Amino acid sequence: MAATLHDVARLAGVSIKTVSNVINDYPHIRPATRDKVQQAIAELGYTPNLTARNLRSGRTGVIALAVPDLGLAYFAELAAGVIAAAEAAGLAVTIEQTGGDRDRELELLRSPRRQTTDGLIFSALGMGQEDADALRVPYPLVLLGERIFDGPVDHVTMRNVEAARAATEYLLGLGRRRIAVVGAHEGEVIGSAGLRLTGYREALAAHDVAYDEDIIGYTTLWHRANGARSMRDLLERGVEFDAVFGLNDTLALGAMRVLQEAGIRVPDDVAVVGFDALDEAEYSIPSLTTVDPGRDWIARTAVDTLRARIAGTAPEAVALHLADYRIAVRESAPEPASGSAPESAATPA
Repeated sequence: MAATLHDVARLAGVSIKTVSNVINDYPHIRPATRDKVQQAIAELGYTPNLTARNLRSGRTGVIALAVPDLGLAYFAELAAGVIAAAEAAGLAVTIEQTGGDRDRELELLRSPRRQTTDGLIFSALGMGQEDADALRVPYPLVLLGERIFDGPVDHVTMRNVEAARAATEYLLGLGRRRIAVVGAHEGEVIGSAGLRLTGYREALAAHDVAYDEDIIGYTTLWHRANGARSMRDLLERGVEFDAVFGLNDTLALGAMRVLQEAGIRVPDDVAVVGFDALDEAEYSIPSLTTVDPGRDWIARTAVDTLRARIAGTAPEAVALHLADYRIAVRESAPEPASGSAPESAATPA
């Protein structure tokens, strides 16, 4: 027969309540007592009845993650990071896609499905600052992304402006002065594209390099095909550039393919830098220099913050958590043999 809570208590020489406290990770247990109980659990092969425990605690042991599109490598890798962090904490994860559609995102926030999970990690794309009040929900919620700031919930995100400025300054430090952009969004200010373009412009201004609208490549979705299309347009228009800053890695990879097809050497003729540090960027030919915006840290921090909200141990005031970043220097924009690129690291909040 399967071991019971009573069996564990008897073998460890403690009360059933003490065993329950250890299983539920109650903090005020003496280390020696905790060790005895854990040894008894291991010796007996005891498995807690999670269903009964969840009924008593009012929790499911499941959290939800909502992202715009798992077809975008960044969100797929983010989801993998969230799942790994949640599993390490004994939680399961359900994943929903919104397509970046505002109505679907609003519906997801008020969906009855939220009652089947303990909390939500939510990467908004269609919603904007005017929708901040929609985040006032009766369950733990952690926000990701750059569409809404100063909202009523904890927010975990990256330093888009600073990291994009660092990427541009890195190219400037290589002596490149005509840095084309691939992936800008018409009229966007808040959002990844708008913030990264702001960082690009700040770097140019700081180095007395004129901003030239002619070398800004606009796209819609940040897919590889759109990066390729934007680069073909730049080449067909005959504008001169000696570097490319792709506002994400997939755009940069698409652009780099078109450059190579046109007989333009990377990095000799045109240096290329991306953003996101996707796994595939390390294995492209040439390997892609890119901004690592702290995606793994974002995933872990989002899970830890949500867990604290679920447990009721988080501070009453909501917080903005900003990830560190770095430039991952590779073959598409290497450092000169005789010098080094400028420092680009930031300090996390």
